[in-house]
Amino acid sequence: MRAVFLDAGTLGKDVDLNPIRRVVDDLVLYDHTRPEQVHERMQGFDTVITNKVVLGQEHFDAHPELVRIAITATGTNNIDLNAAEKAGITVANVTGYGRASVAQHAMALMLALATRLMDYDRDVRTGRWARSPHFCLMDHPIMELEGKVLGIVGYGDLGQGLVERARGFGMEILLAARPGQEPGEVDGYPRIPLDELLPRVDVLSLHCLLTEETRNLIGARELGMLQPHALLLNTSRGGLVDEQALANALRAGRLGGAGFDVLTEEPPVNGNPLLADDIPNLIITPHSAWASLEARQRVVEITAHNLRSATSRHSQA
Repeated sequence: MRAVFLDAGTLGKDVDLNPIRRVVDDLVLYDHTRPEQVHERMQGFDTVITNKVVLGQEHFDAHPELVRIAITATGTNNIDLNAAEKAGITVANVTGYGRASVAQHAMALMLALATRLMDYDRDVRTGRWARSPHFCLMDHPIMELEGKVLGIVGYGDLGQGLVERARGFGMEILLAARPGQEPGEVDGYPRIPLDELLPRVDVLSLHCLLTEETRNLIGARELGMLQPHALLLNTSRGGLVDEQALANALRAGRLGGAGFDVLTEEPPVNGNPLLADDIPNLIITPHSAWASLEARQRVVEITAHNLRSATSRHSQA
């Protein structure tokens, strides 16, 4: 097996790639690959490893030697899966690696927003505390999480991870039944239609994939259904929320705060409505929720397992 990793830099410099090296006969690494470089760098390899490089019909037609693609991520939207299947190419993605890291990050965003951590830190650094006539500052309202309602949209591995942590803070849990899902009960938690859930939650956290059905799932209408003090978290996918509508709601005080680890364009080279300086109680992190060393190392190990399994299937065939 001759493998080329087109964007190895997306896993960082501190991961150990030896699990993959032990599976393949030859491994060539590129830190980053631009679209115009893909064809040249795929030449002569039967295996492509990629995180975000886009591969489609034109690449499969030009490289009949390609038999397998290993995606070092859960999302597969950068691969034309129908074209790959028609070309007989095995595509394997990575799942179940980021539960601890992403849930921790989502919890950190929730805590920072609820306690107005960023605001109070700024007040101290700009001298507002030093100028206070009292021993403390209480200019920003603090929300206790105990007894508050957390709404989860997407109760998969990552949503379940956040629920485990939120329960430790004494939060109540509601699950959203998205279009196509039946209301009922899951793991003892009520699952109710999204429109019924929104007015009841103090914190709404998104953990679903981006599809045509979930694009702009939370728009101006849905934001208007949330309580004015509610917090919105998105550690899942950019595009689930109408970003301009969110910016407007935060500026107008119609929402208590928001914490996002994802945007519609990453990196946001063309700007984004949420990057304006005048939006209150908003925290944006650079798609780093998944990026603990432990999680990234699990990505490597699961990718190696996927390559080993794909090799076994091809040899049996």
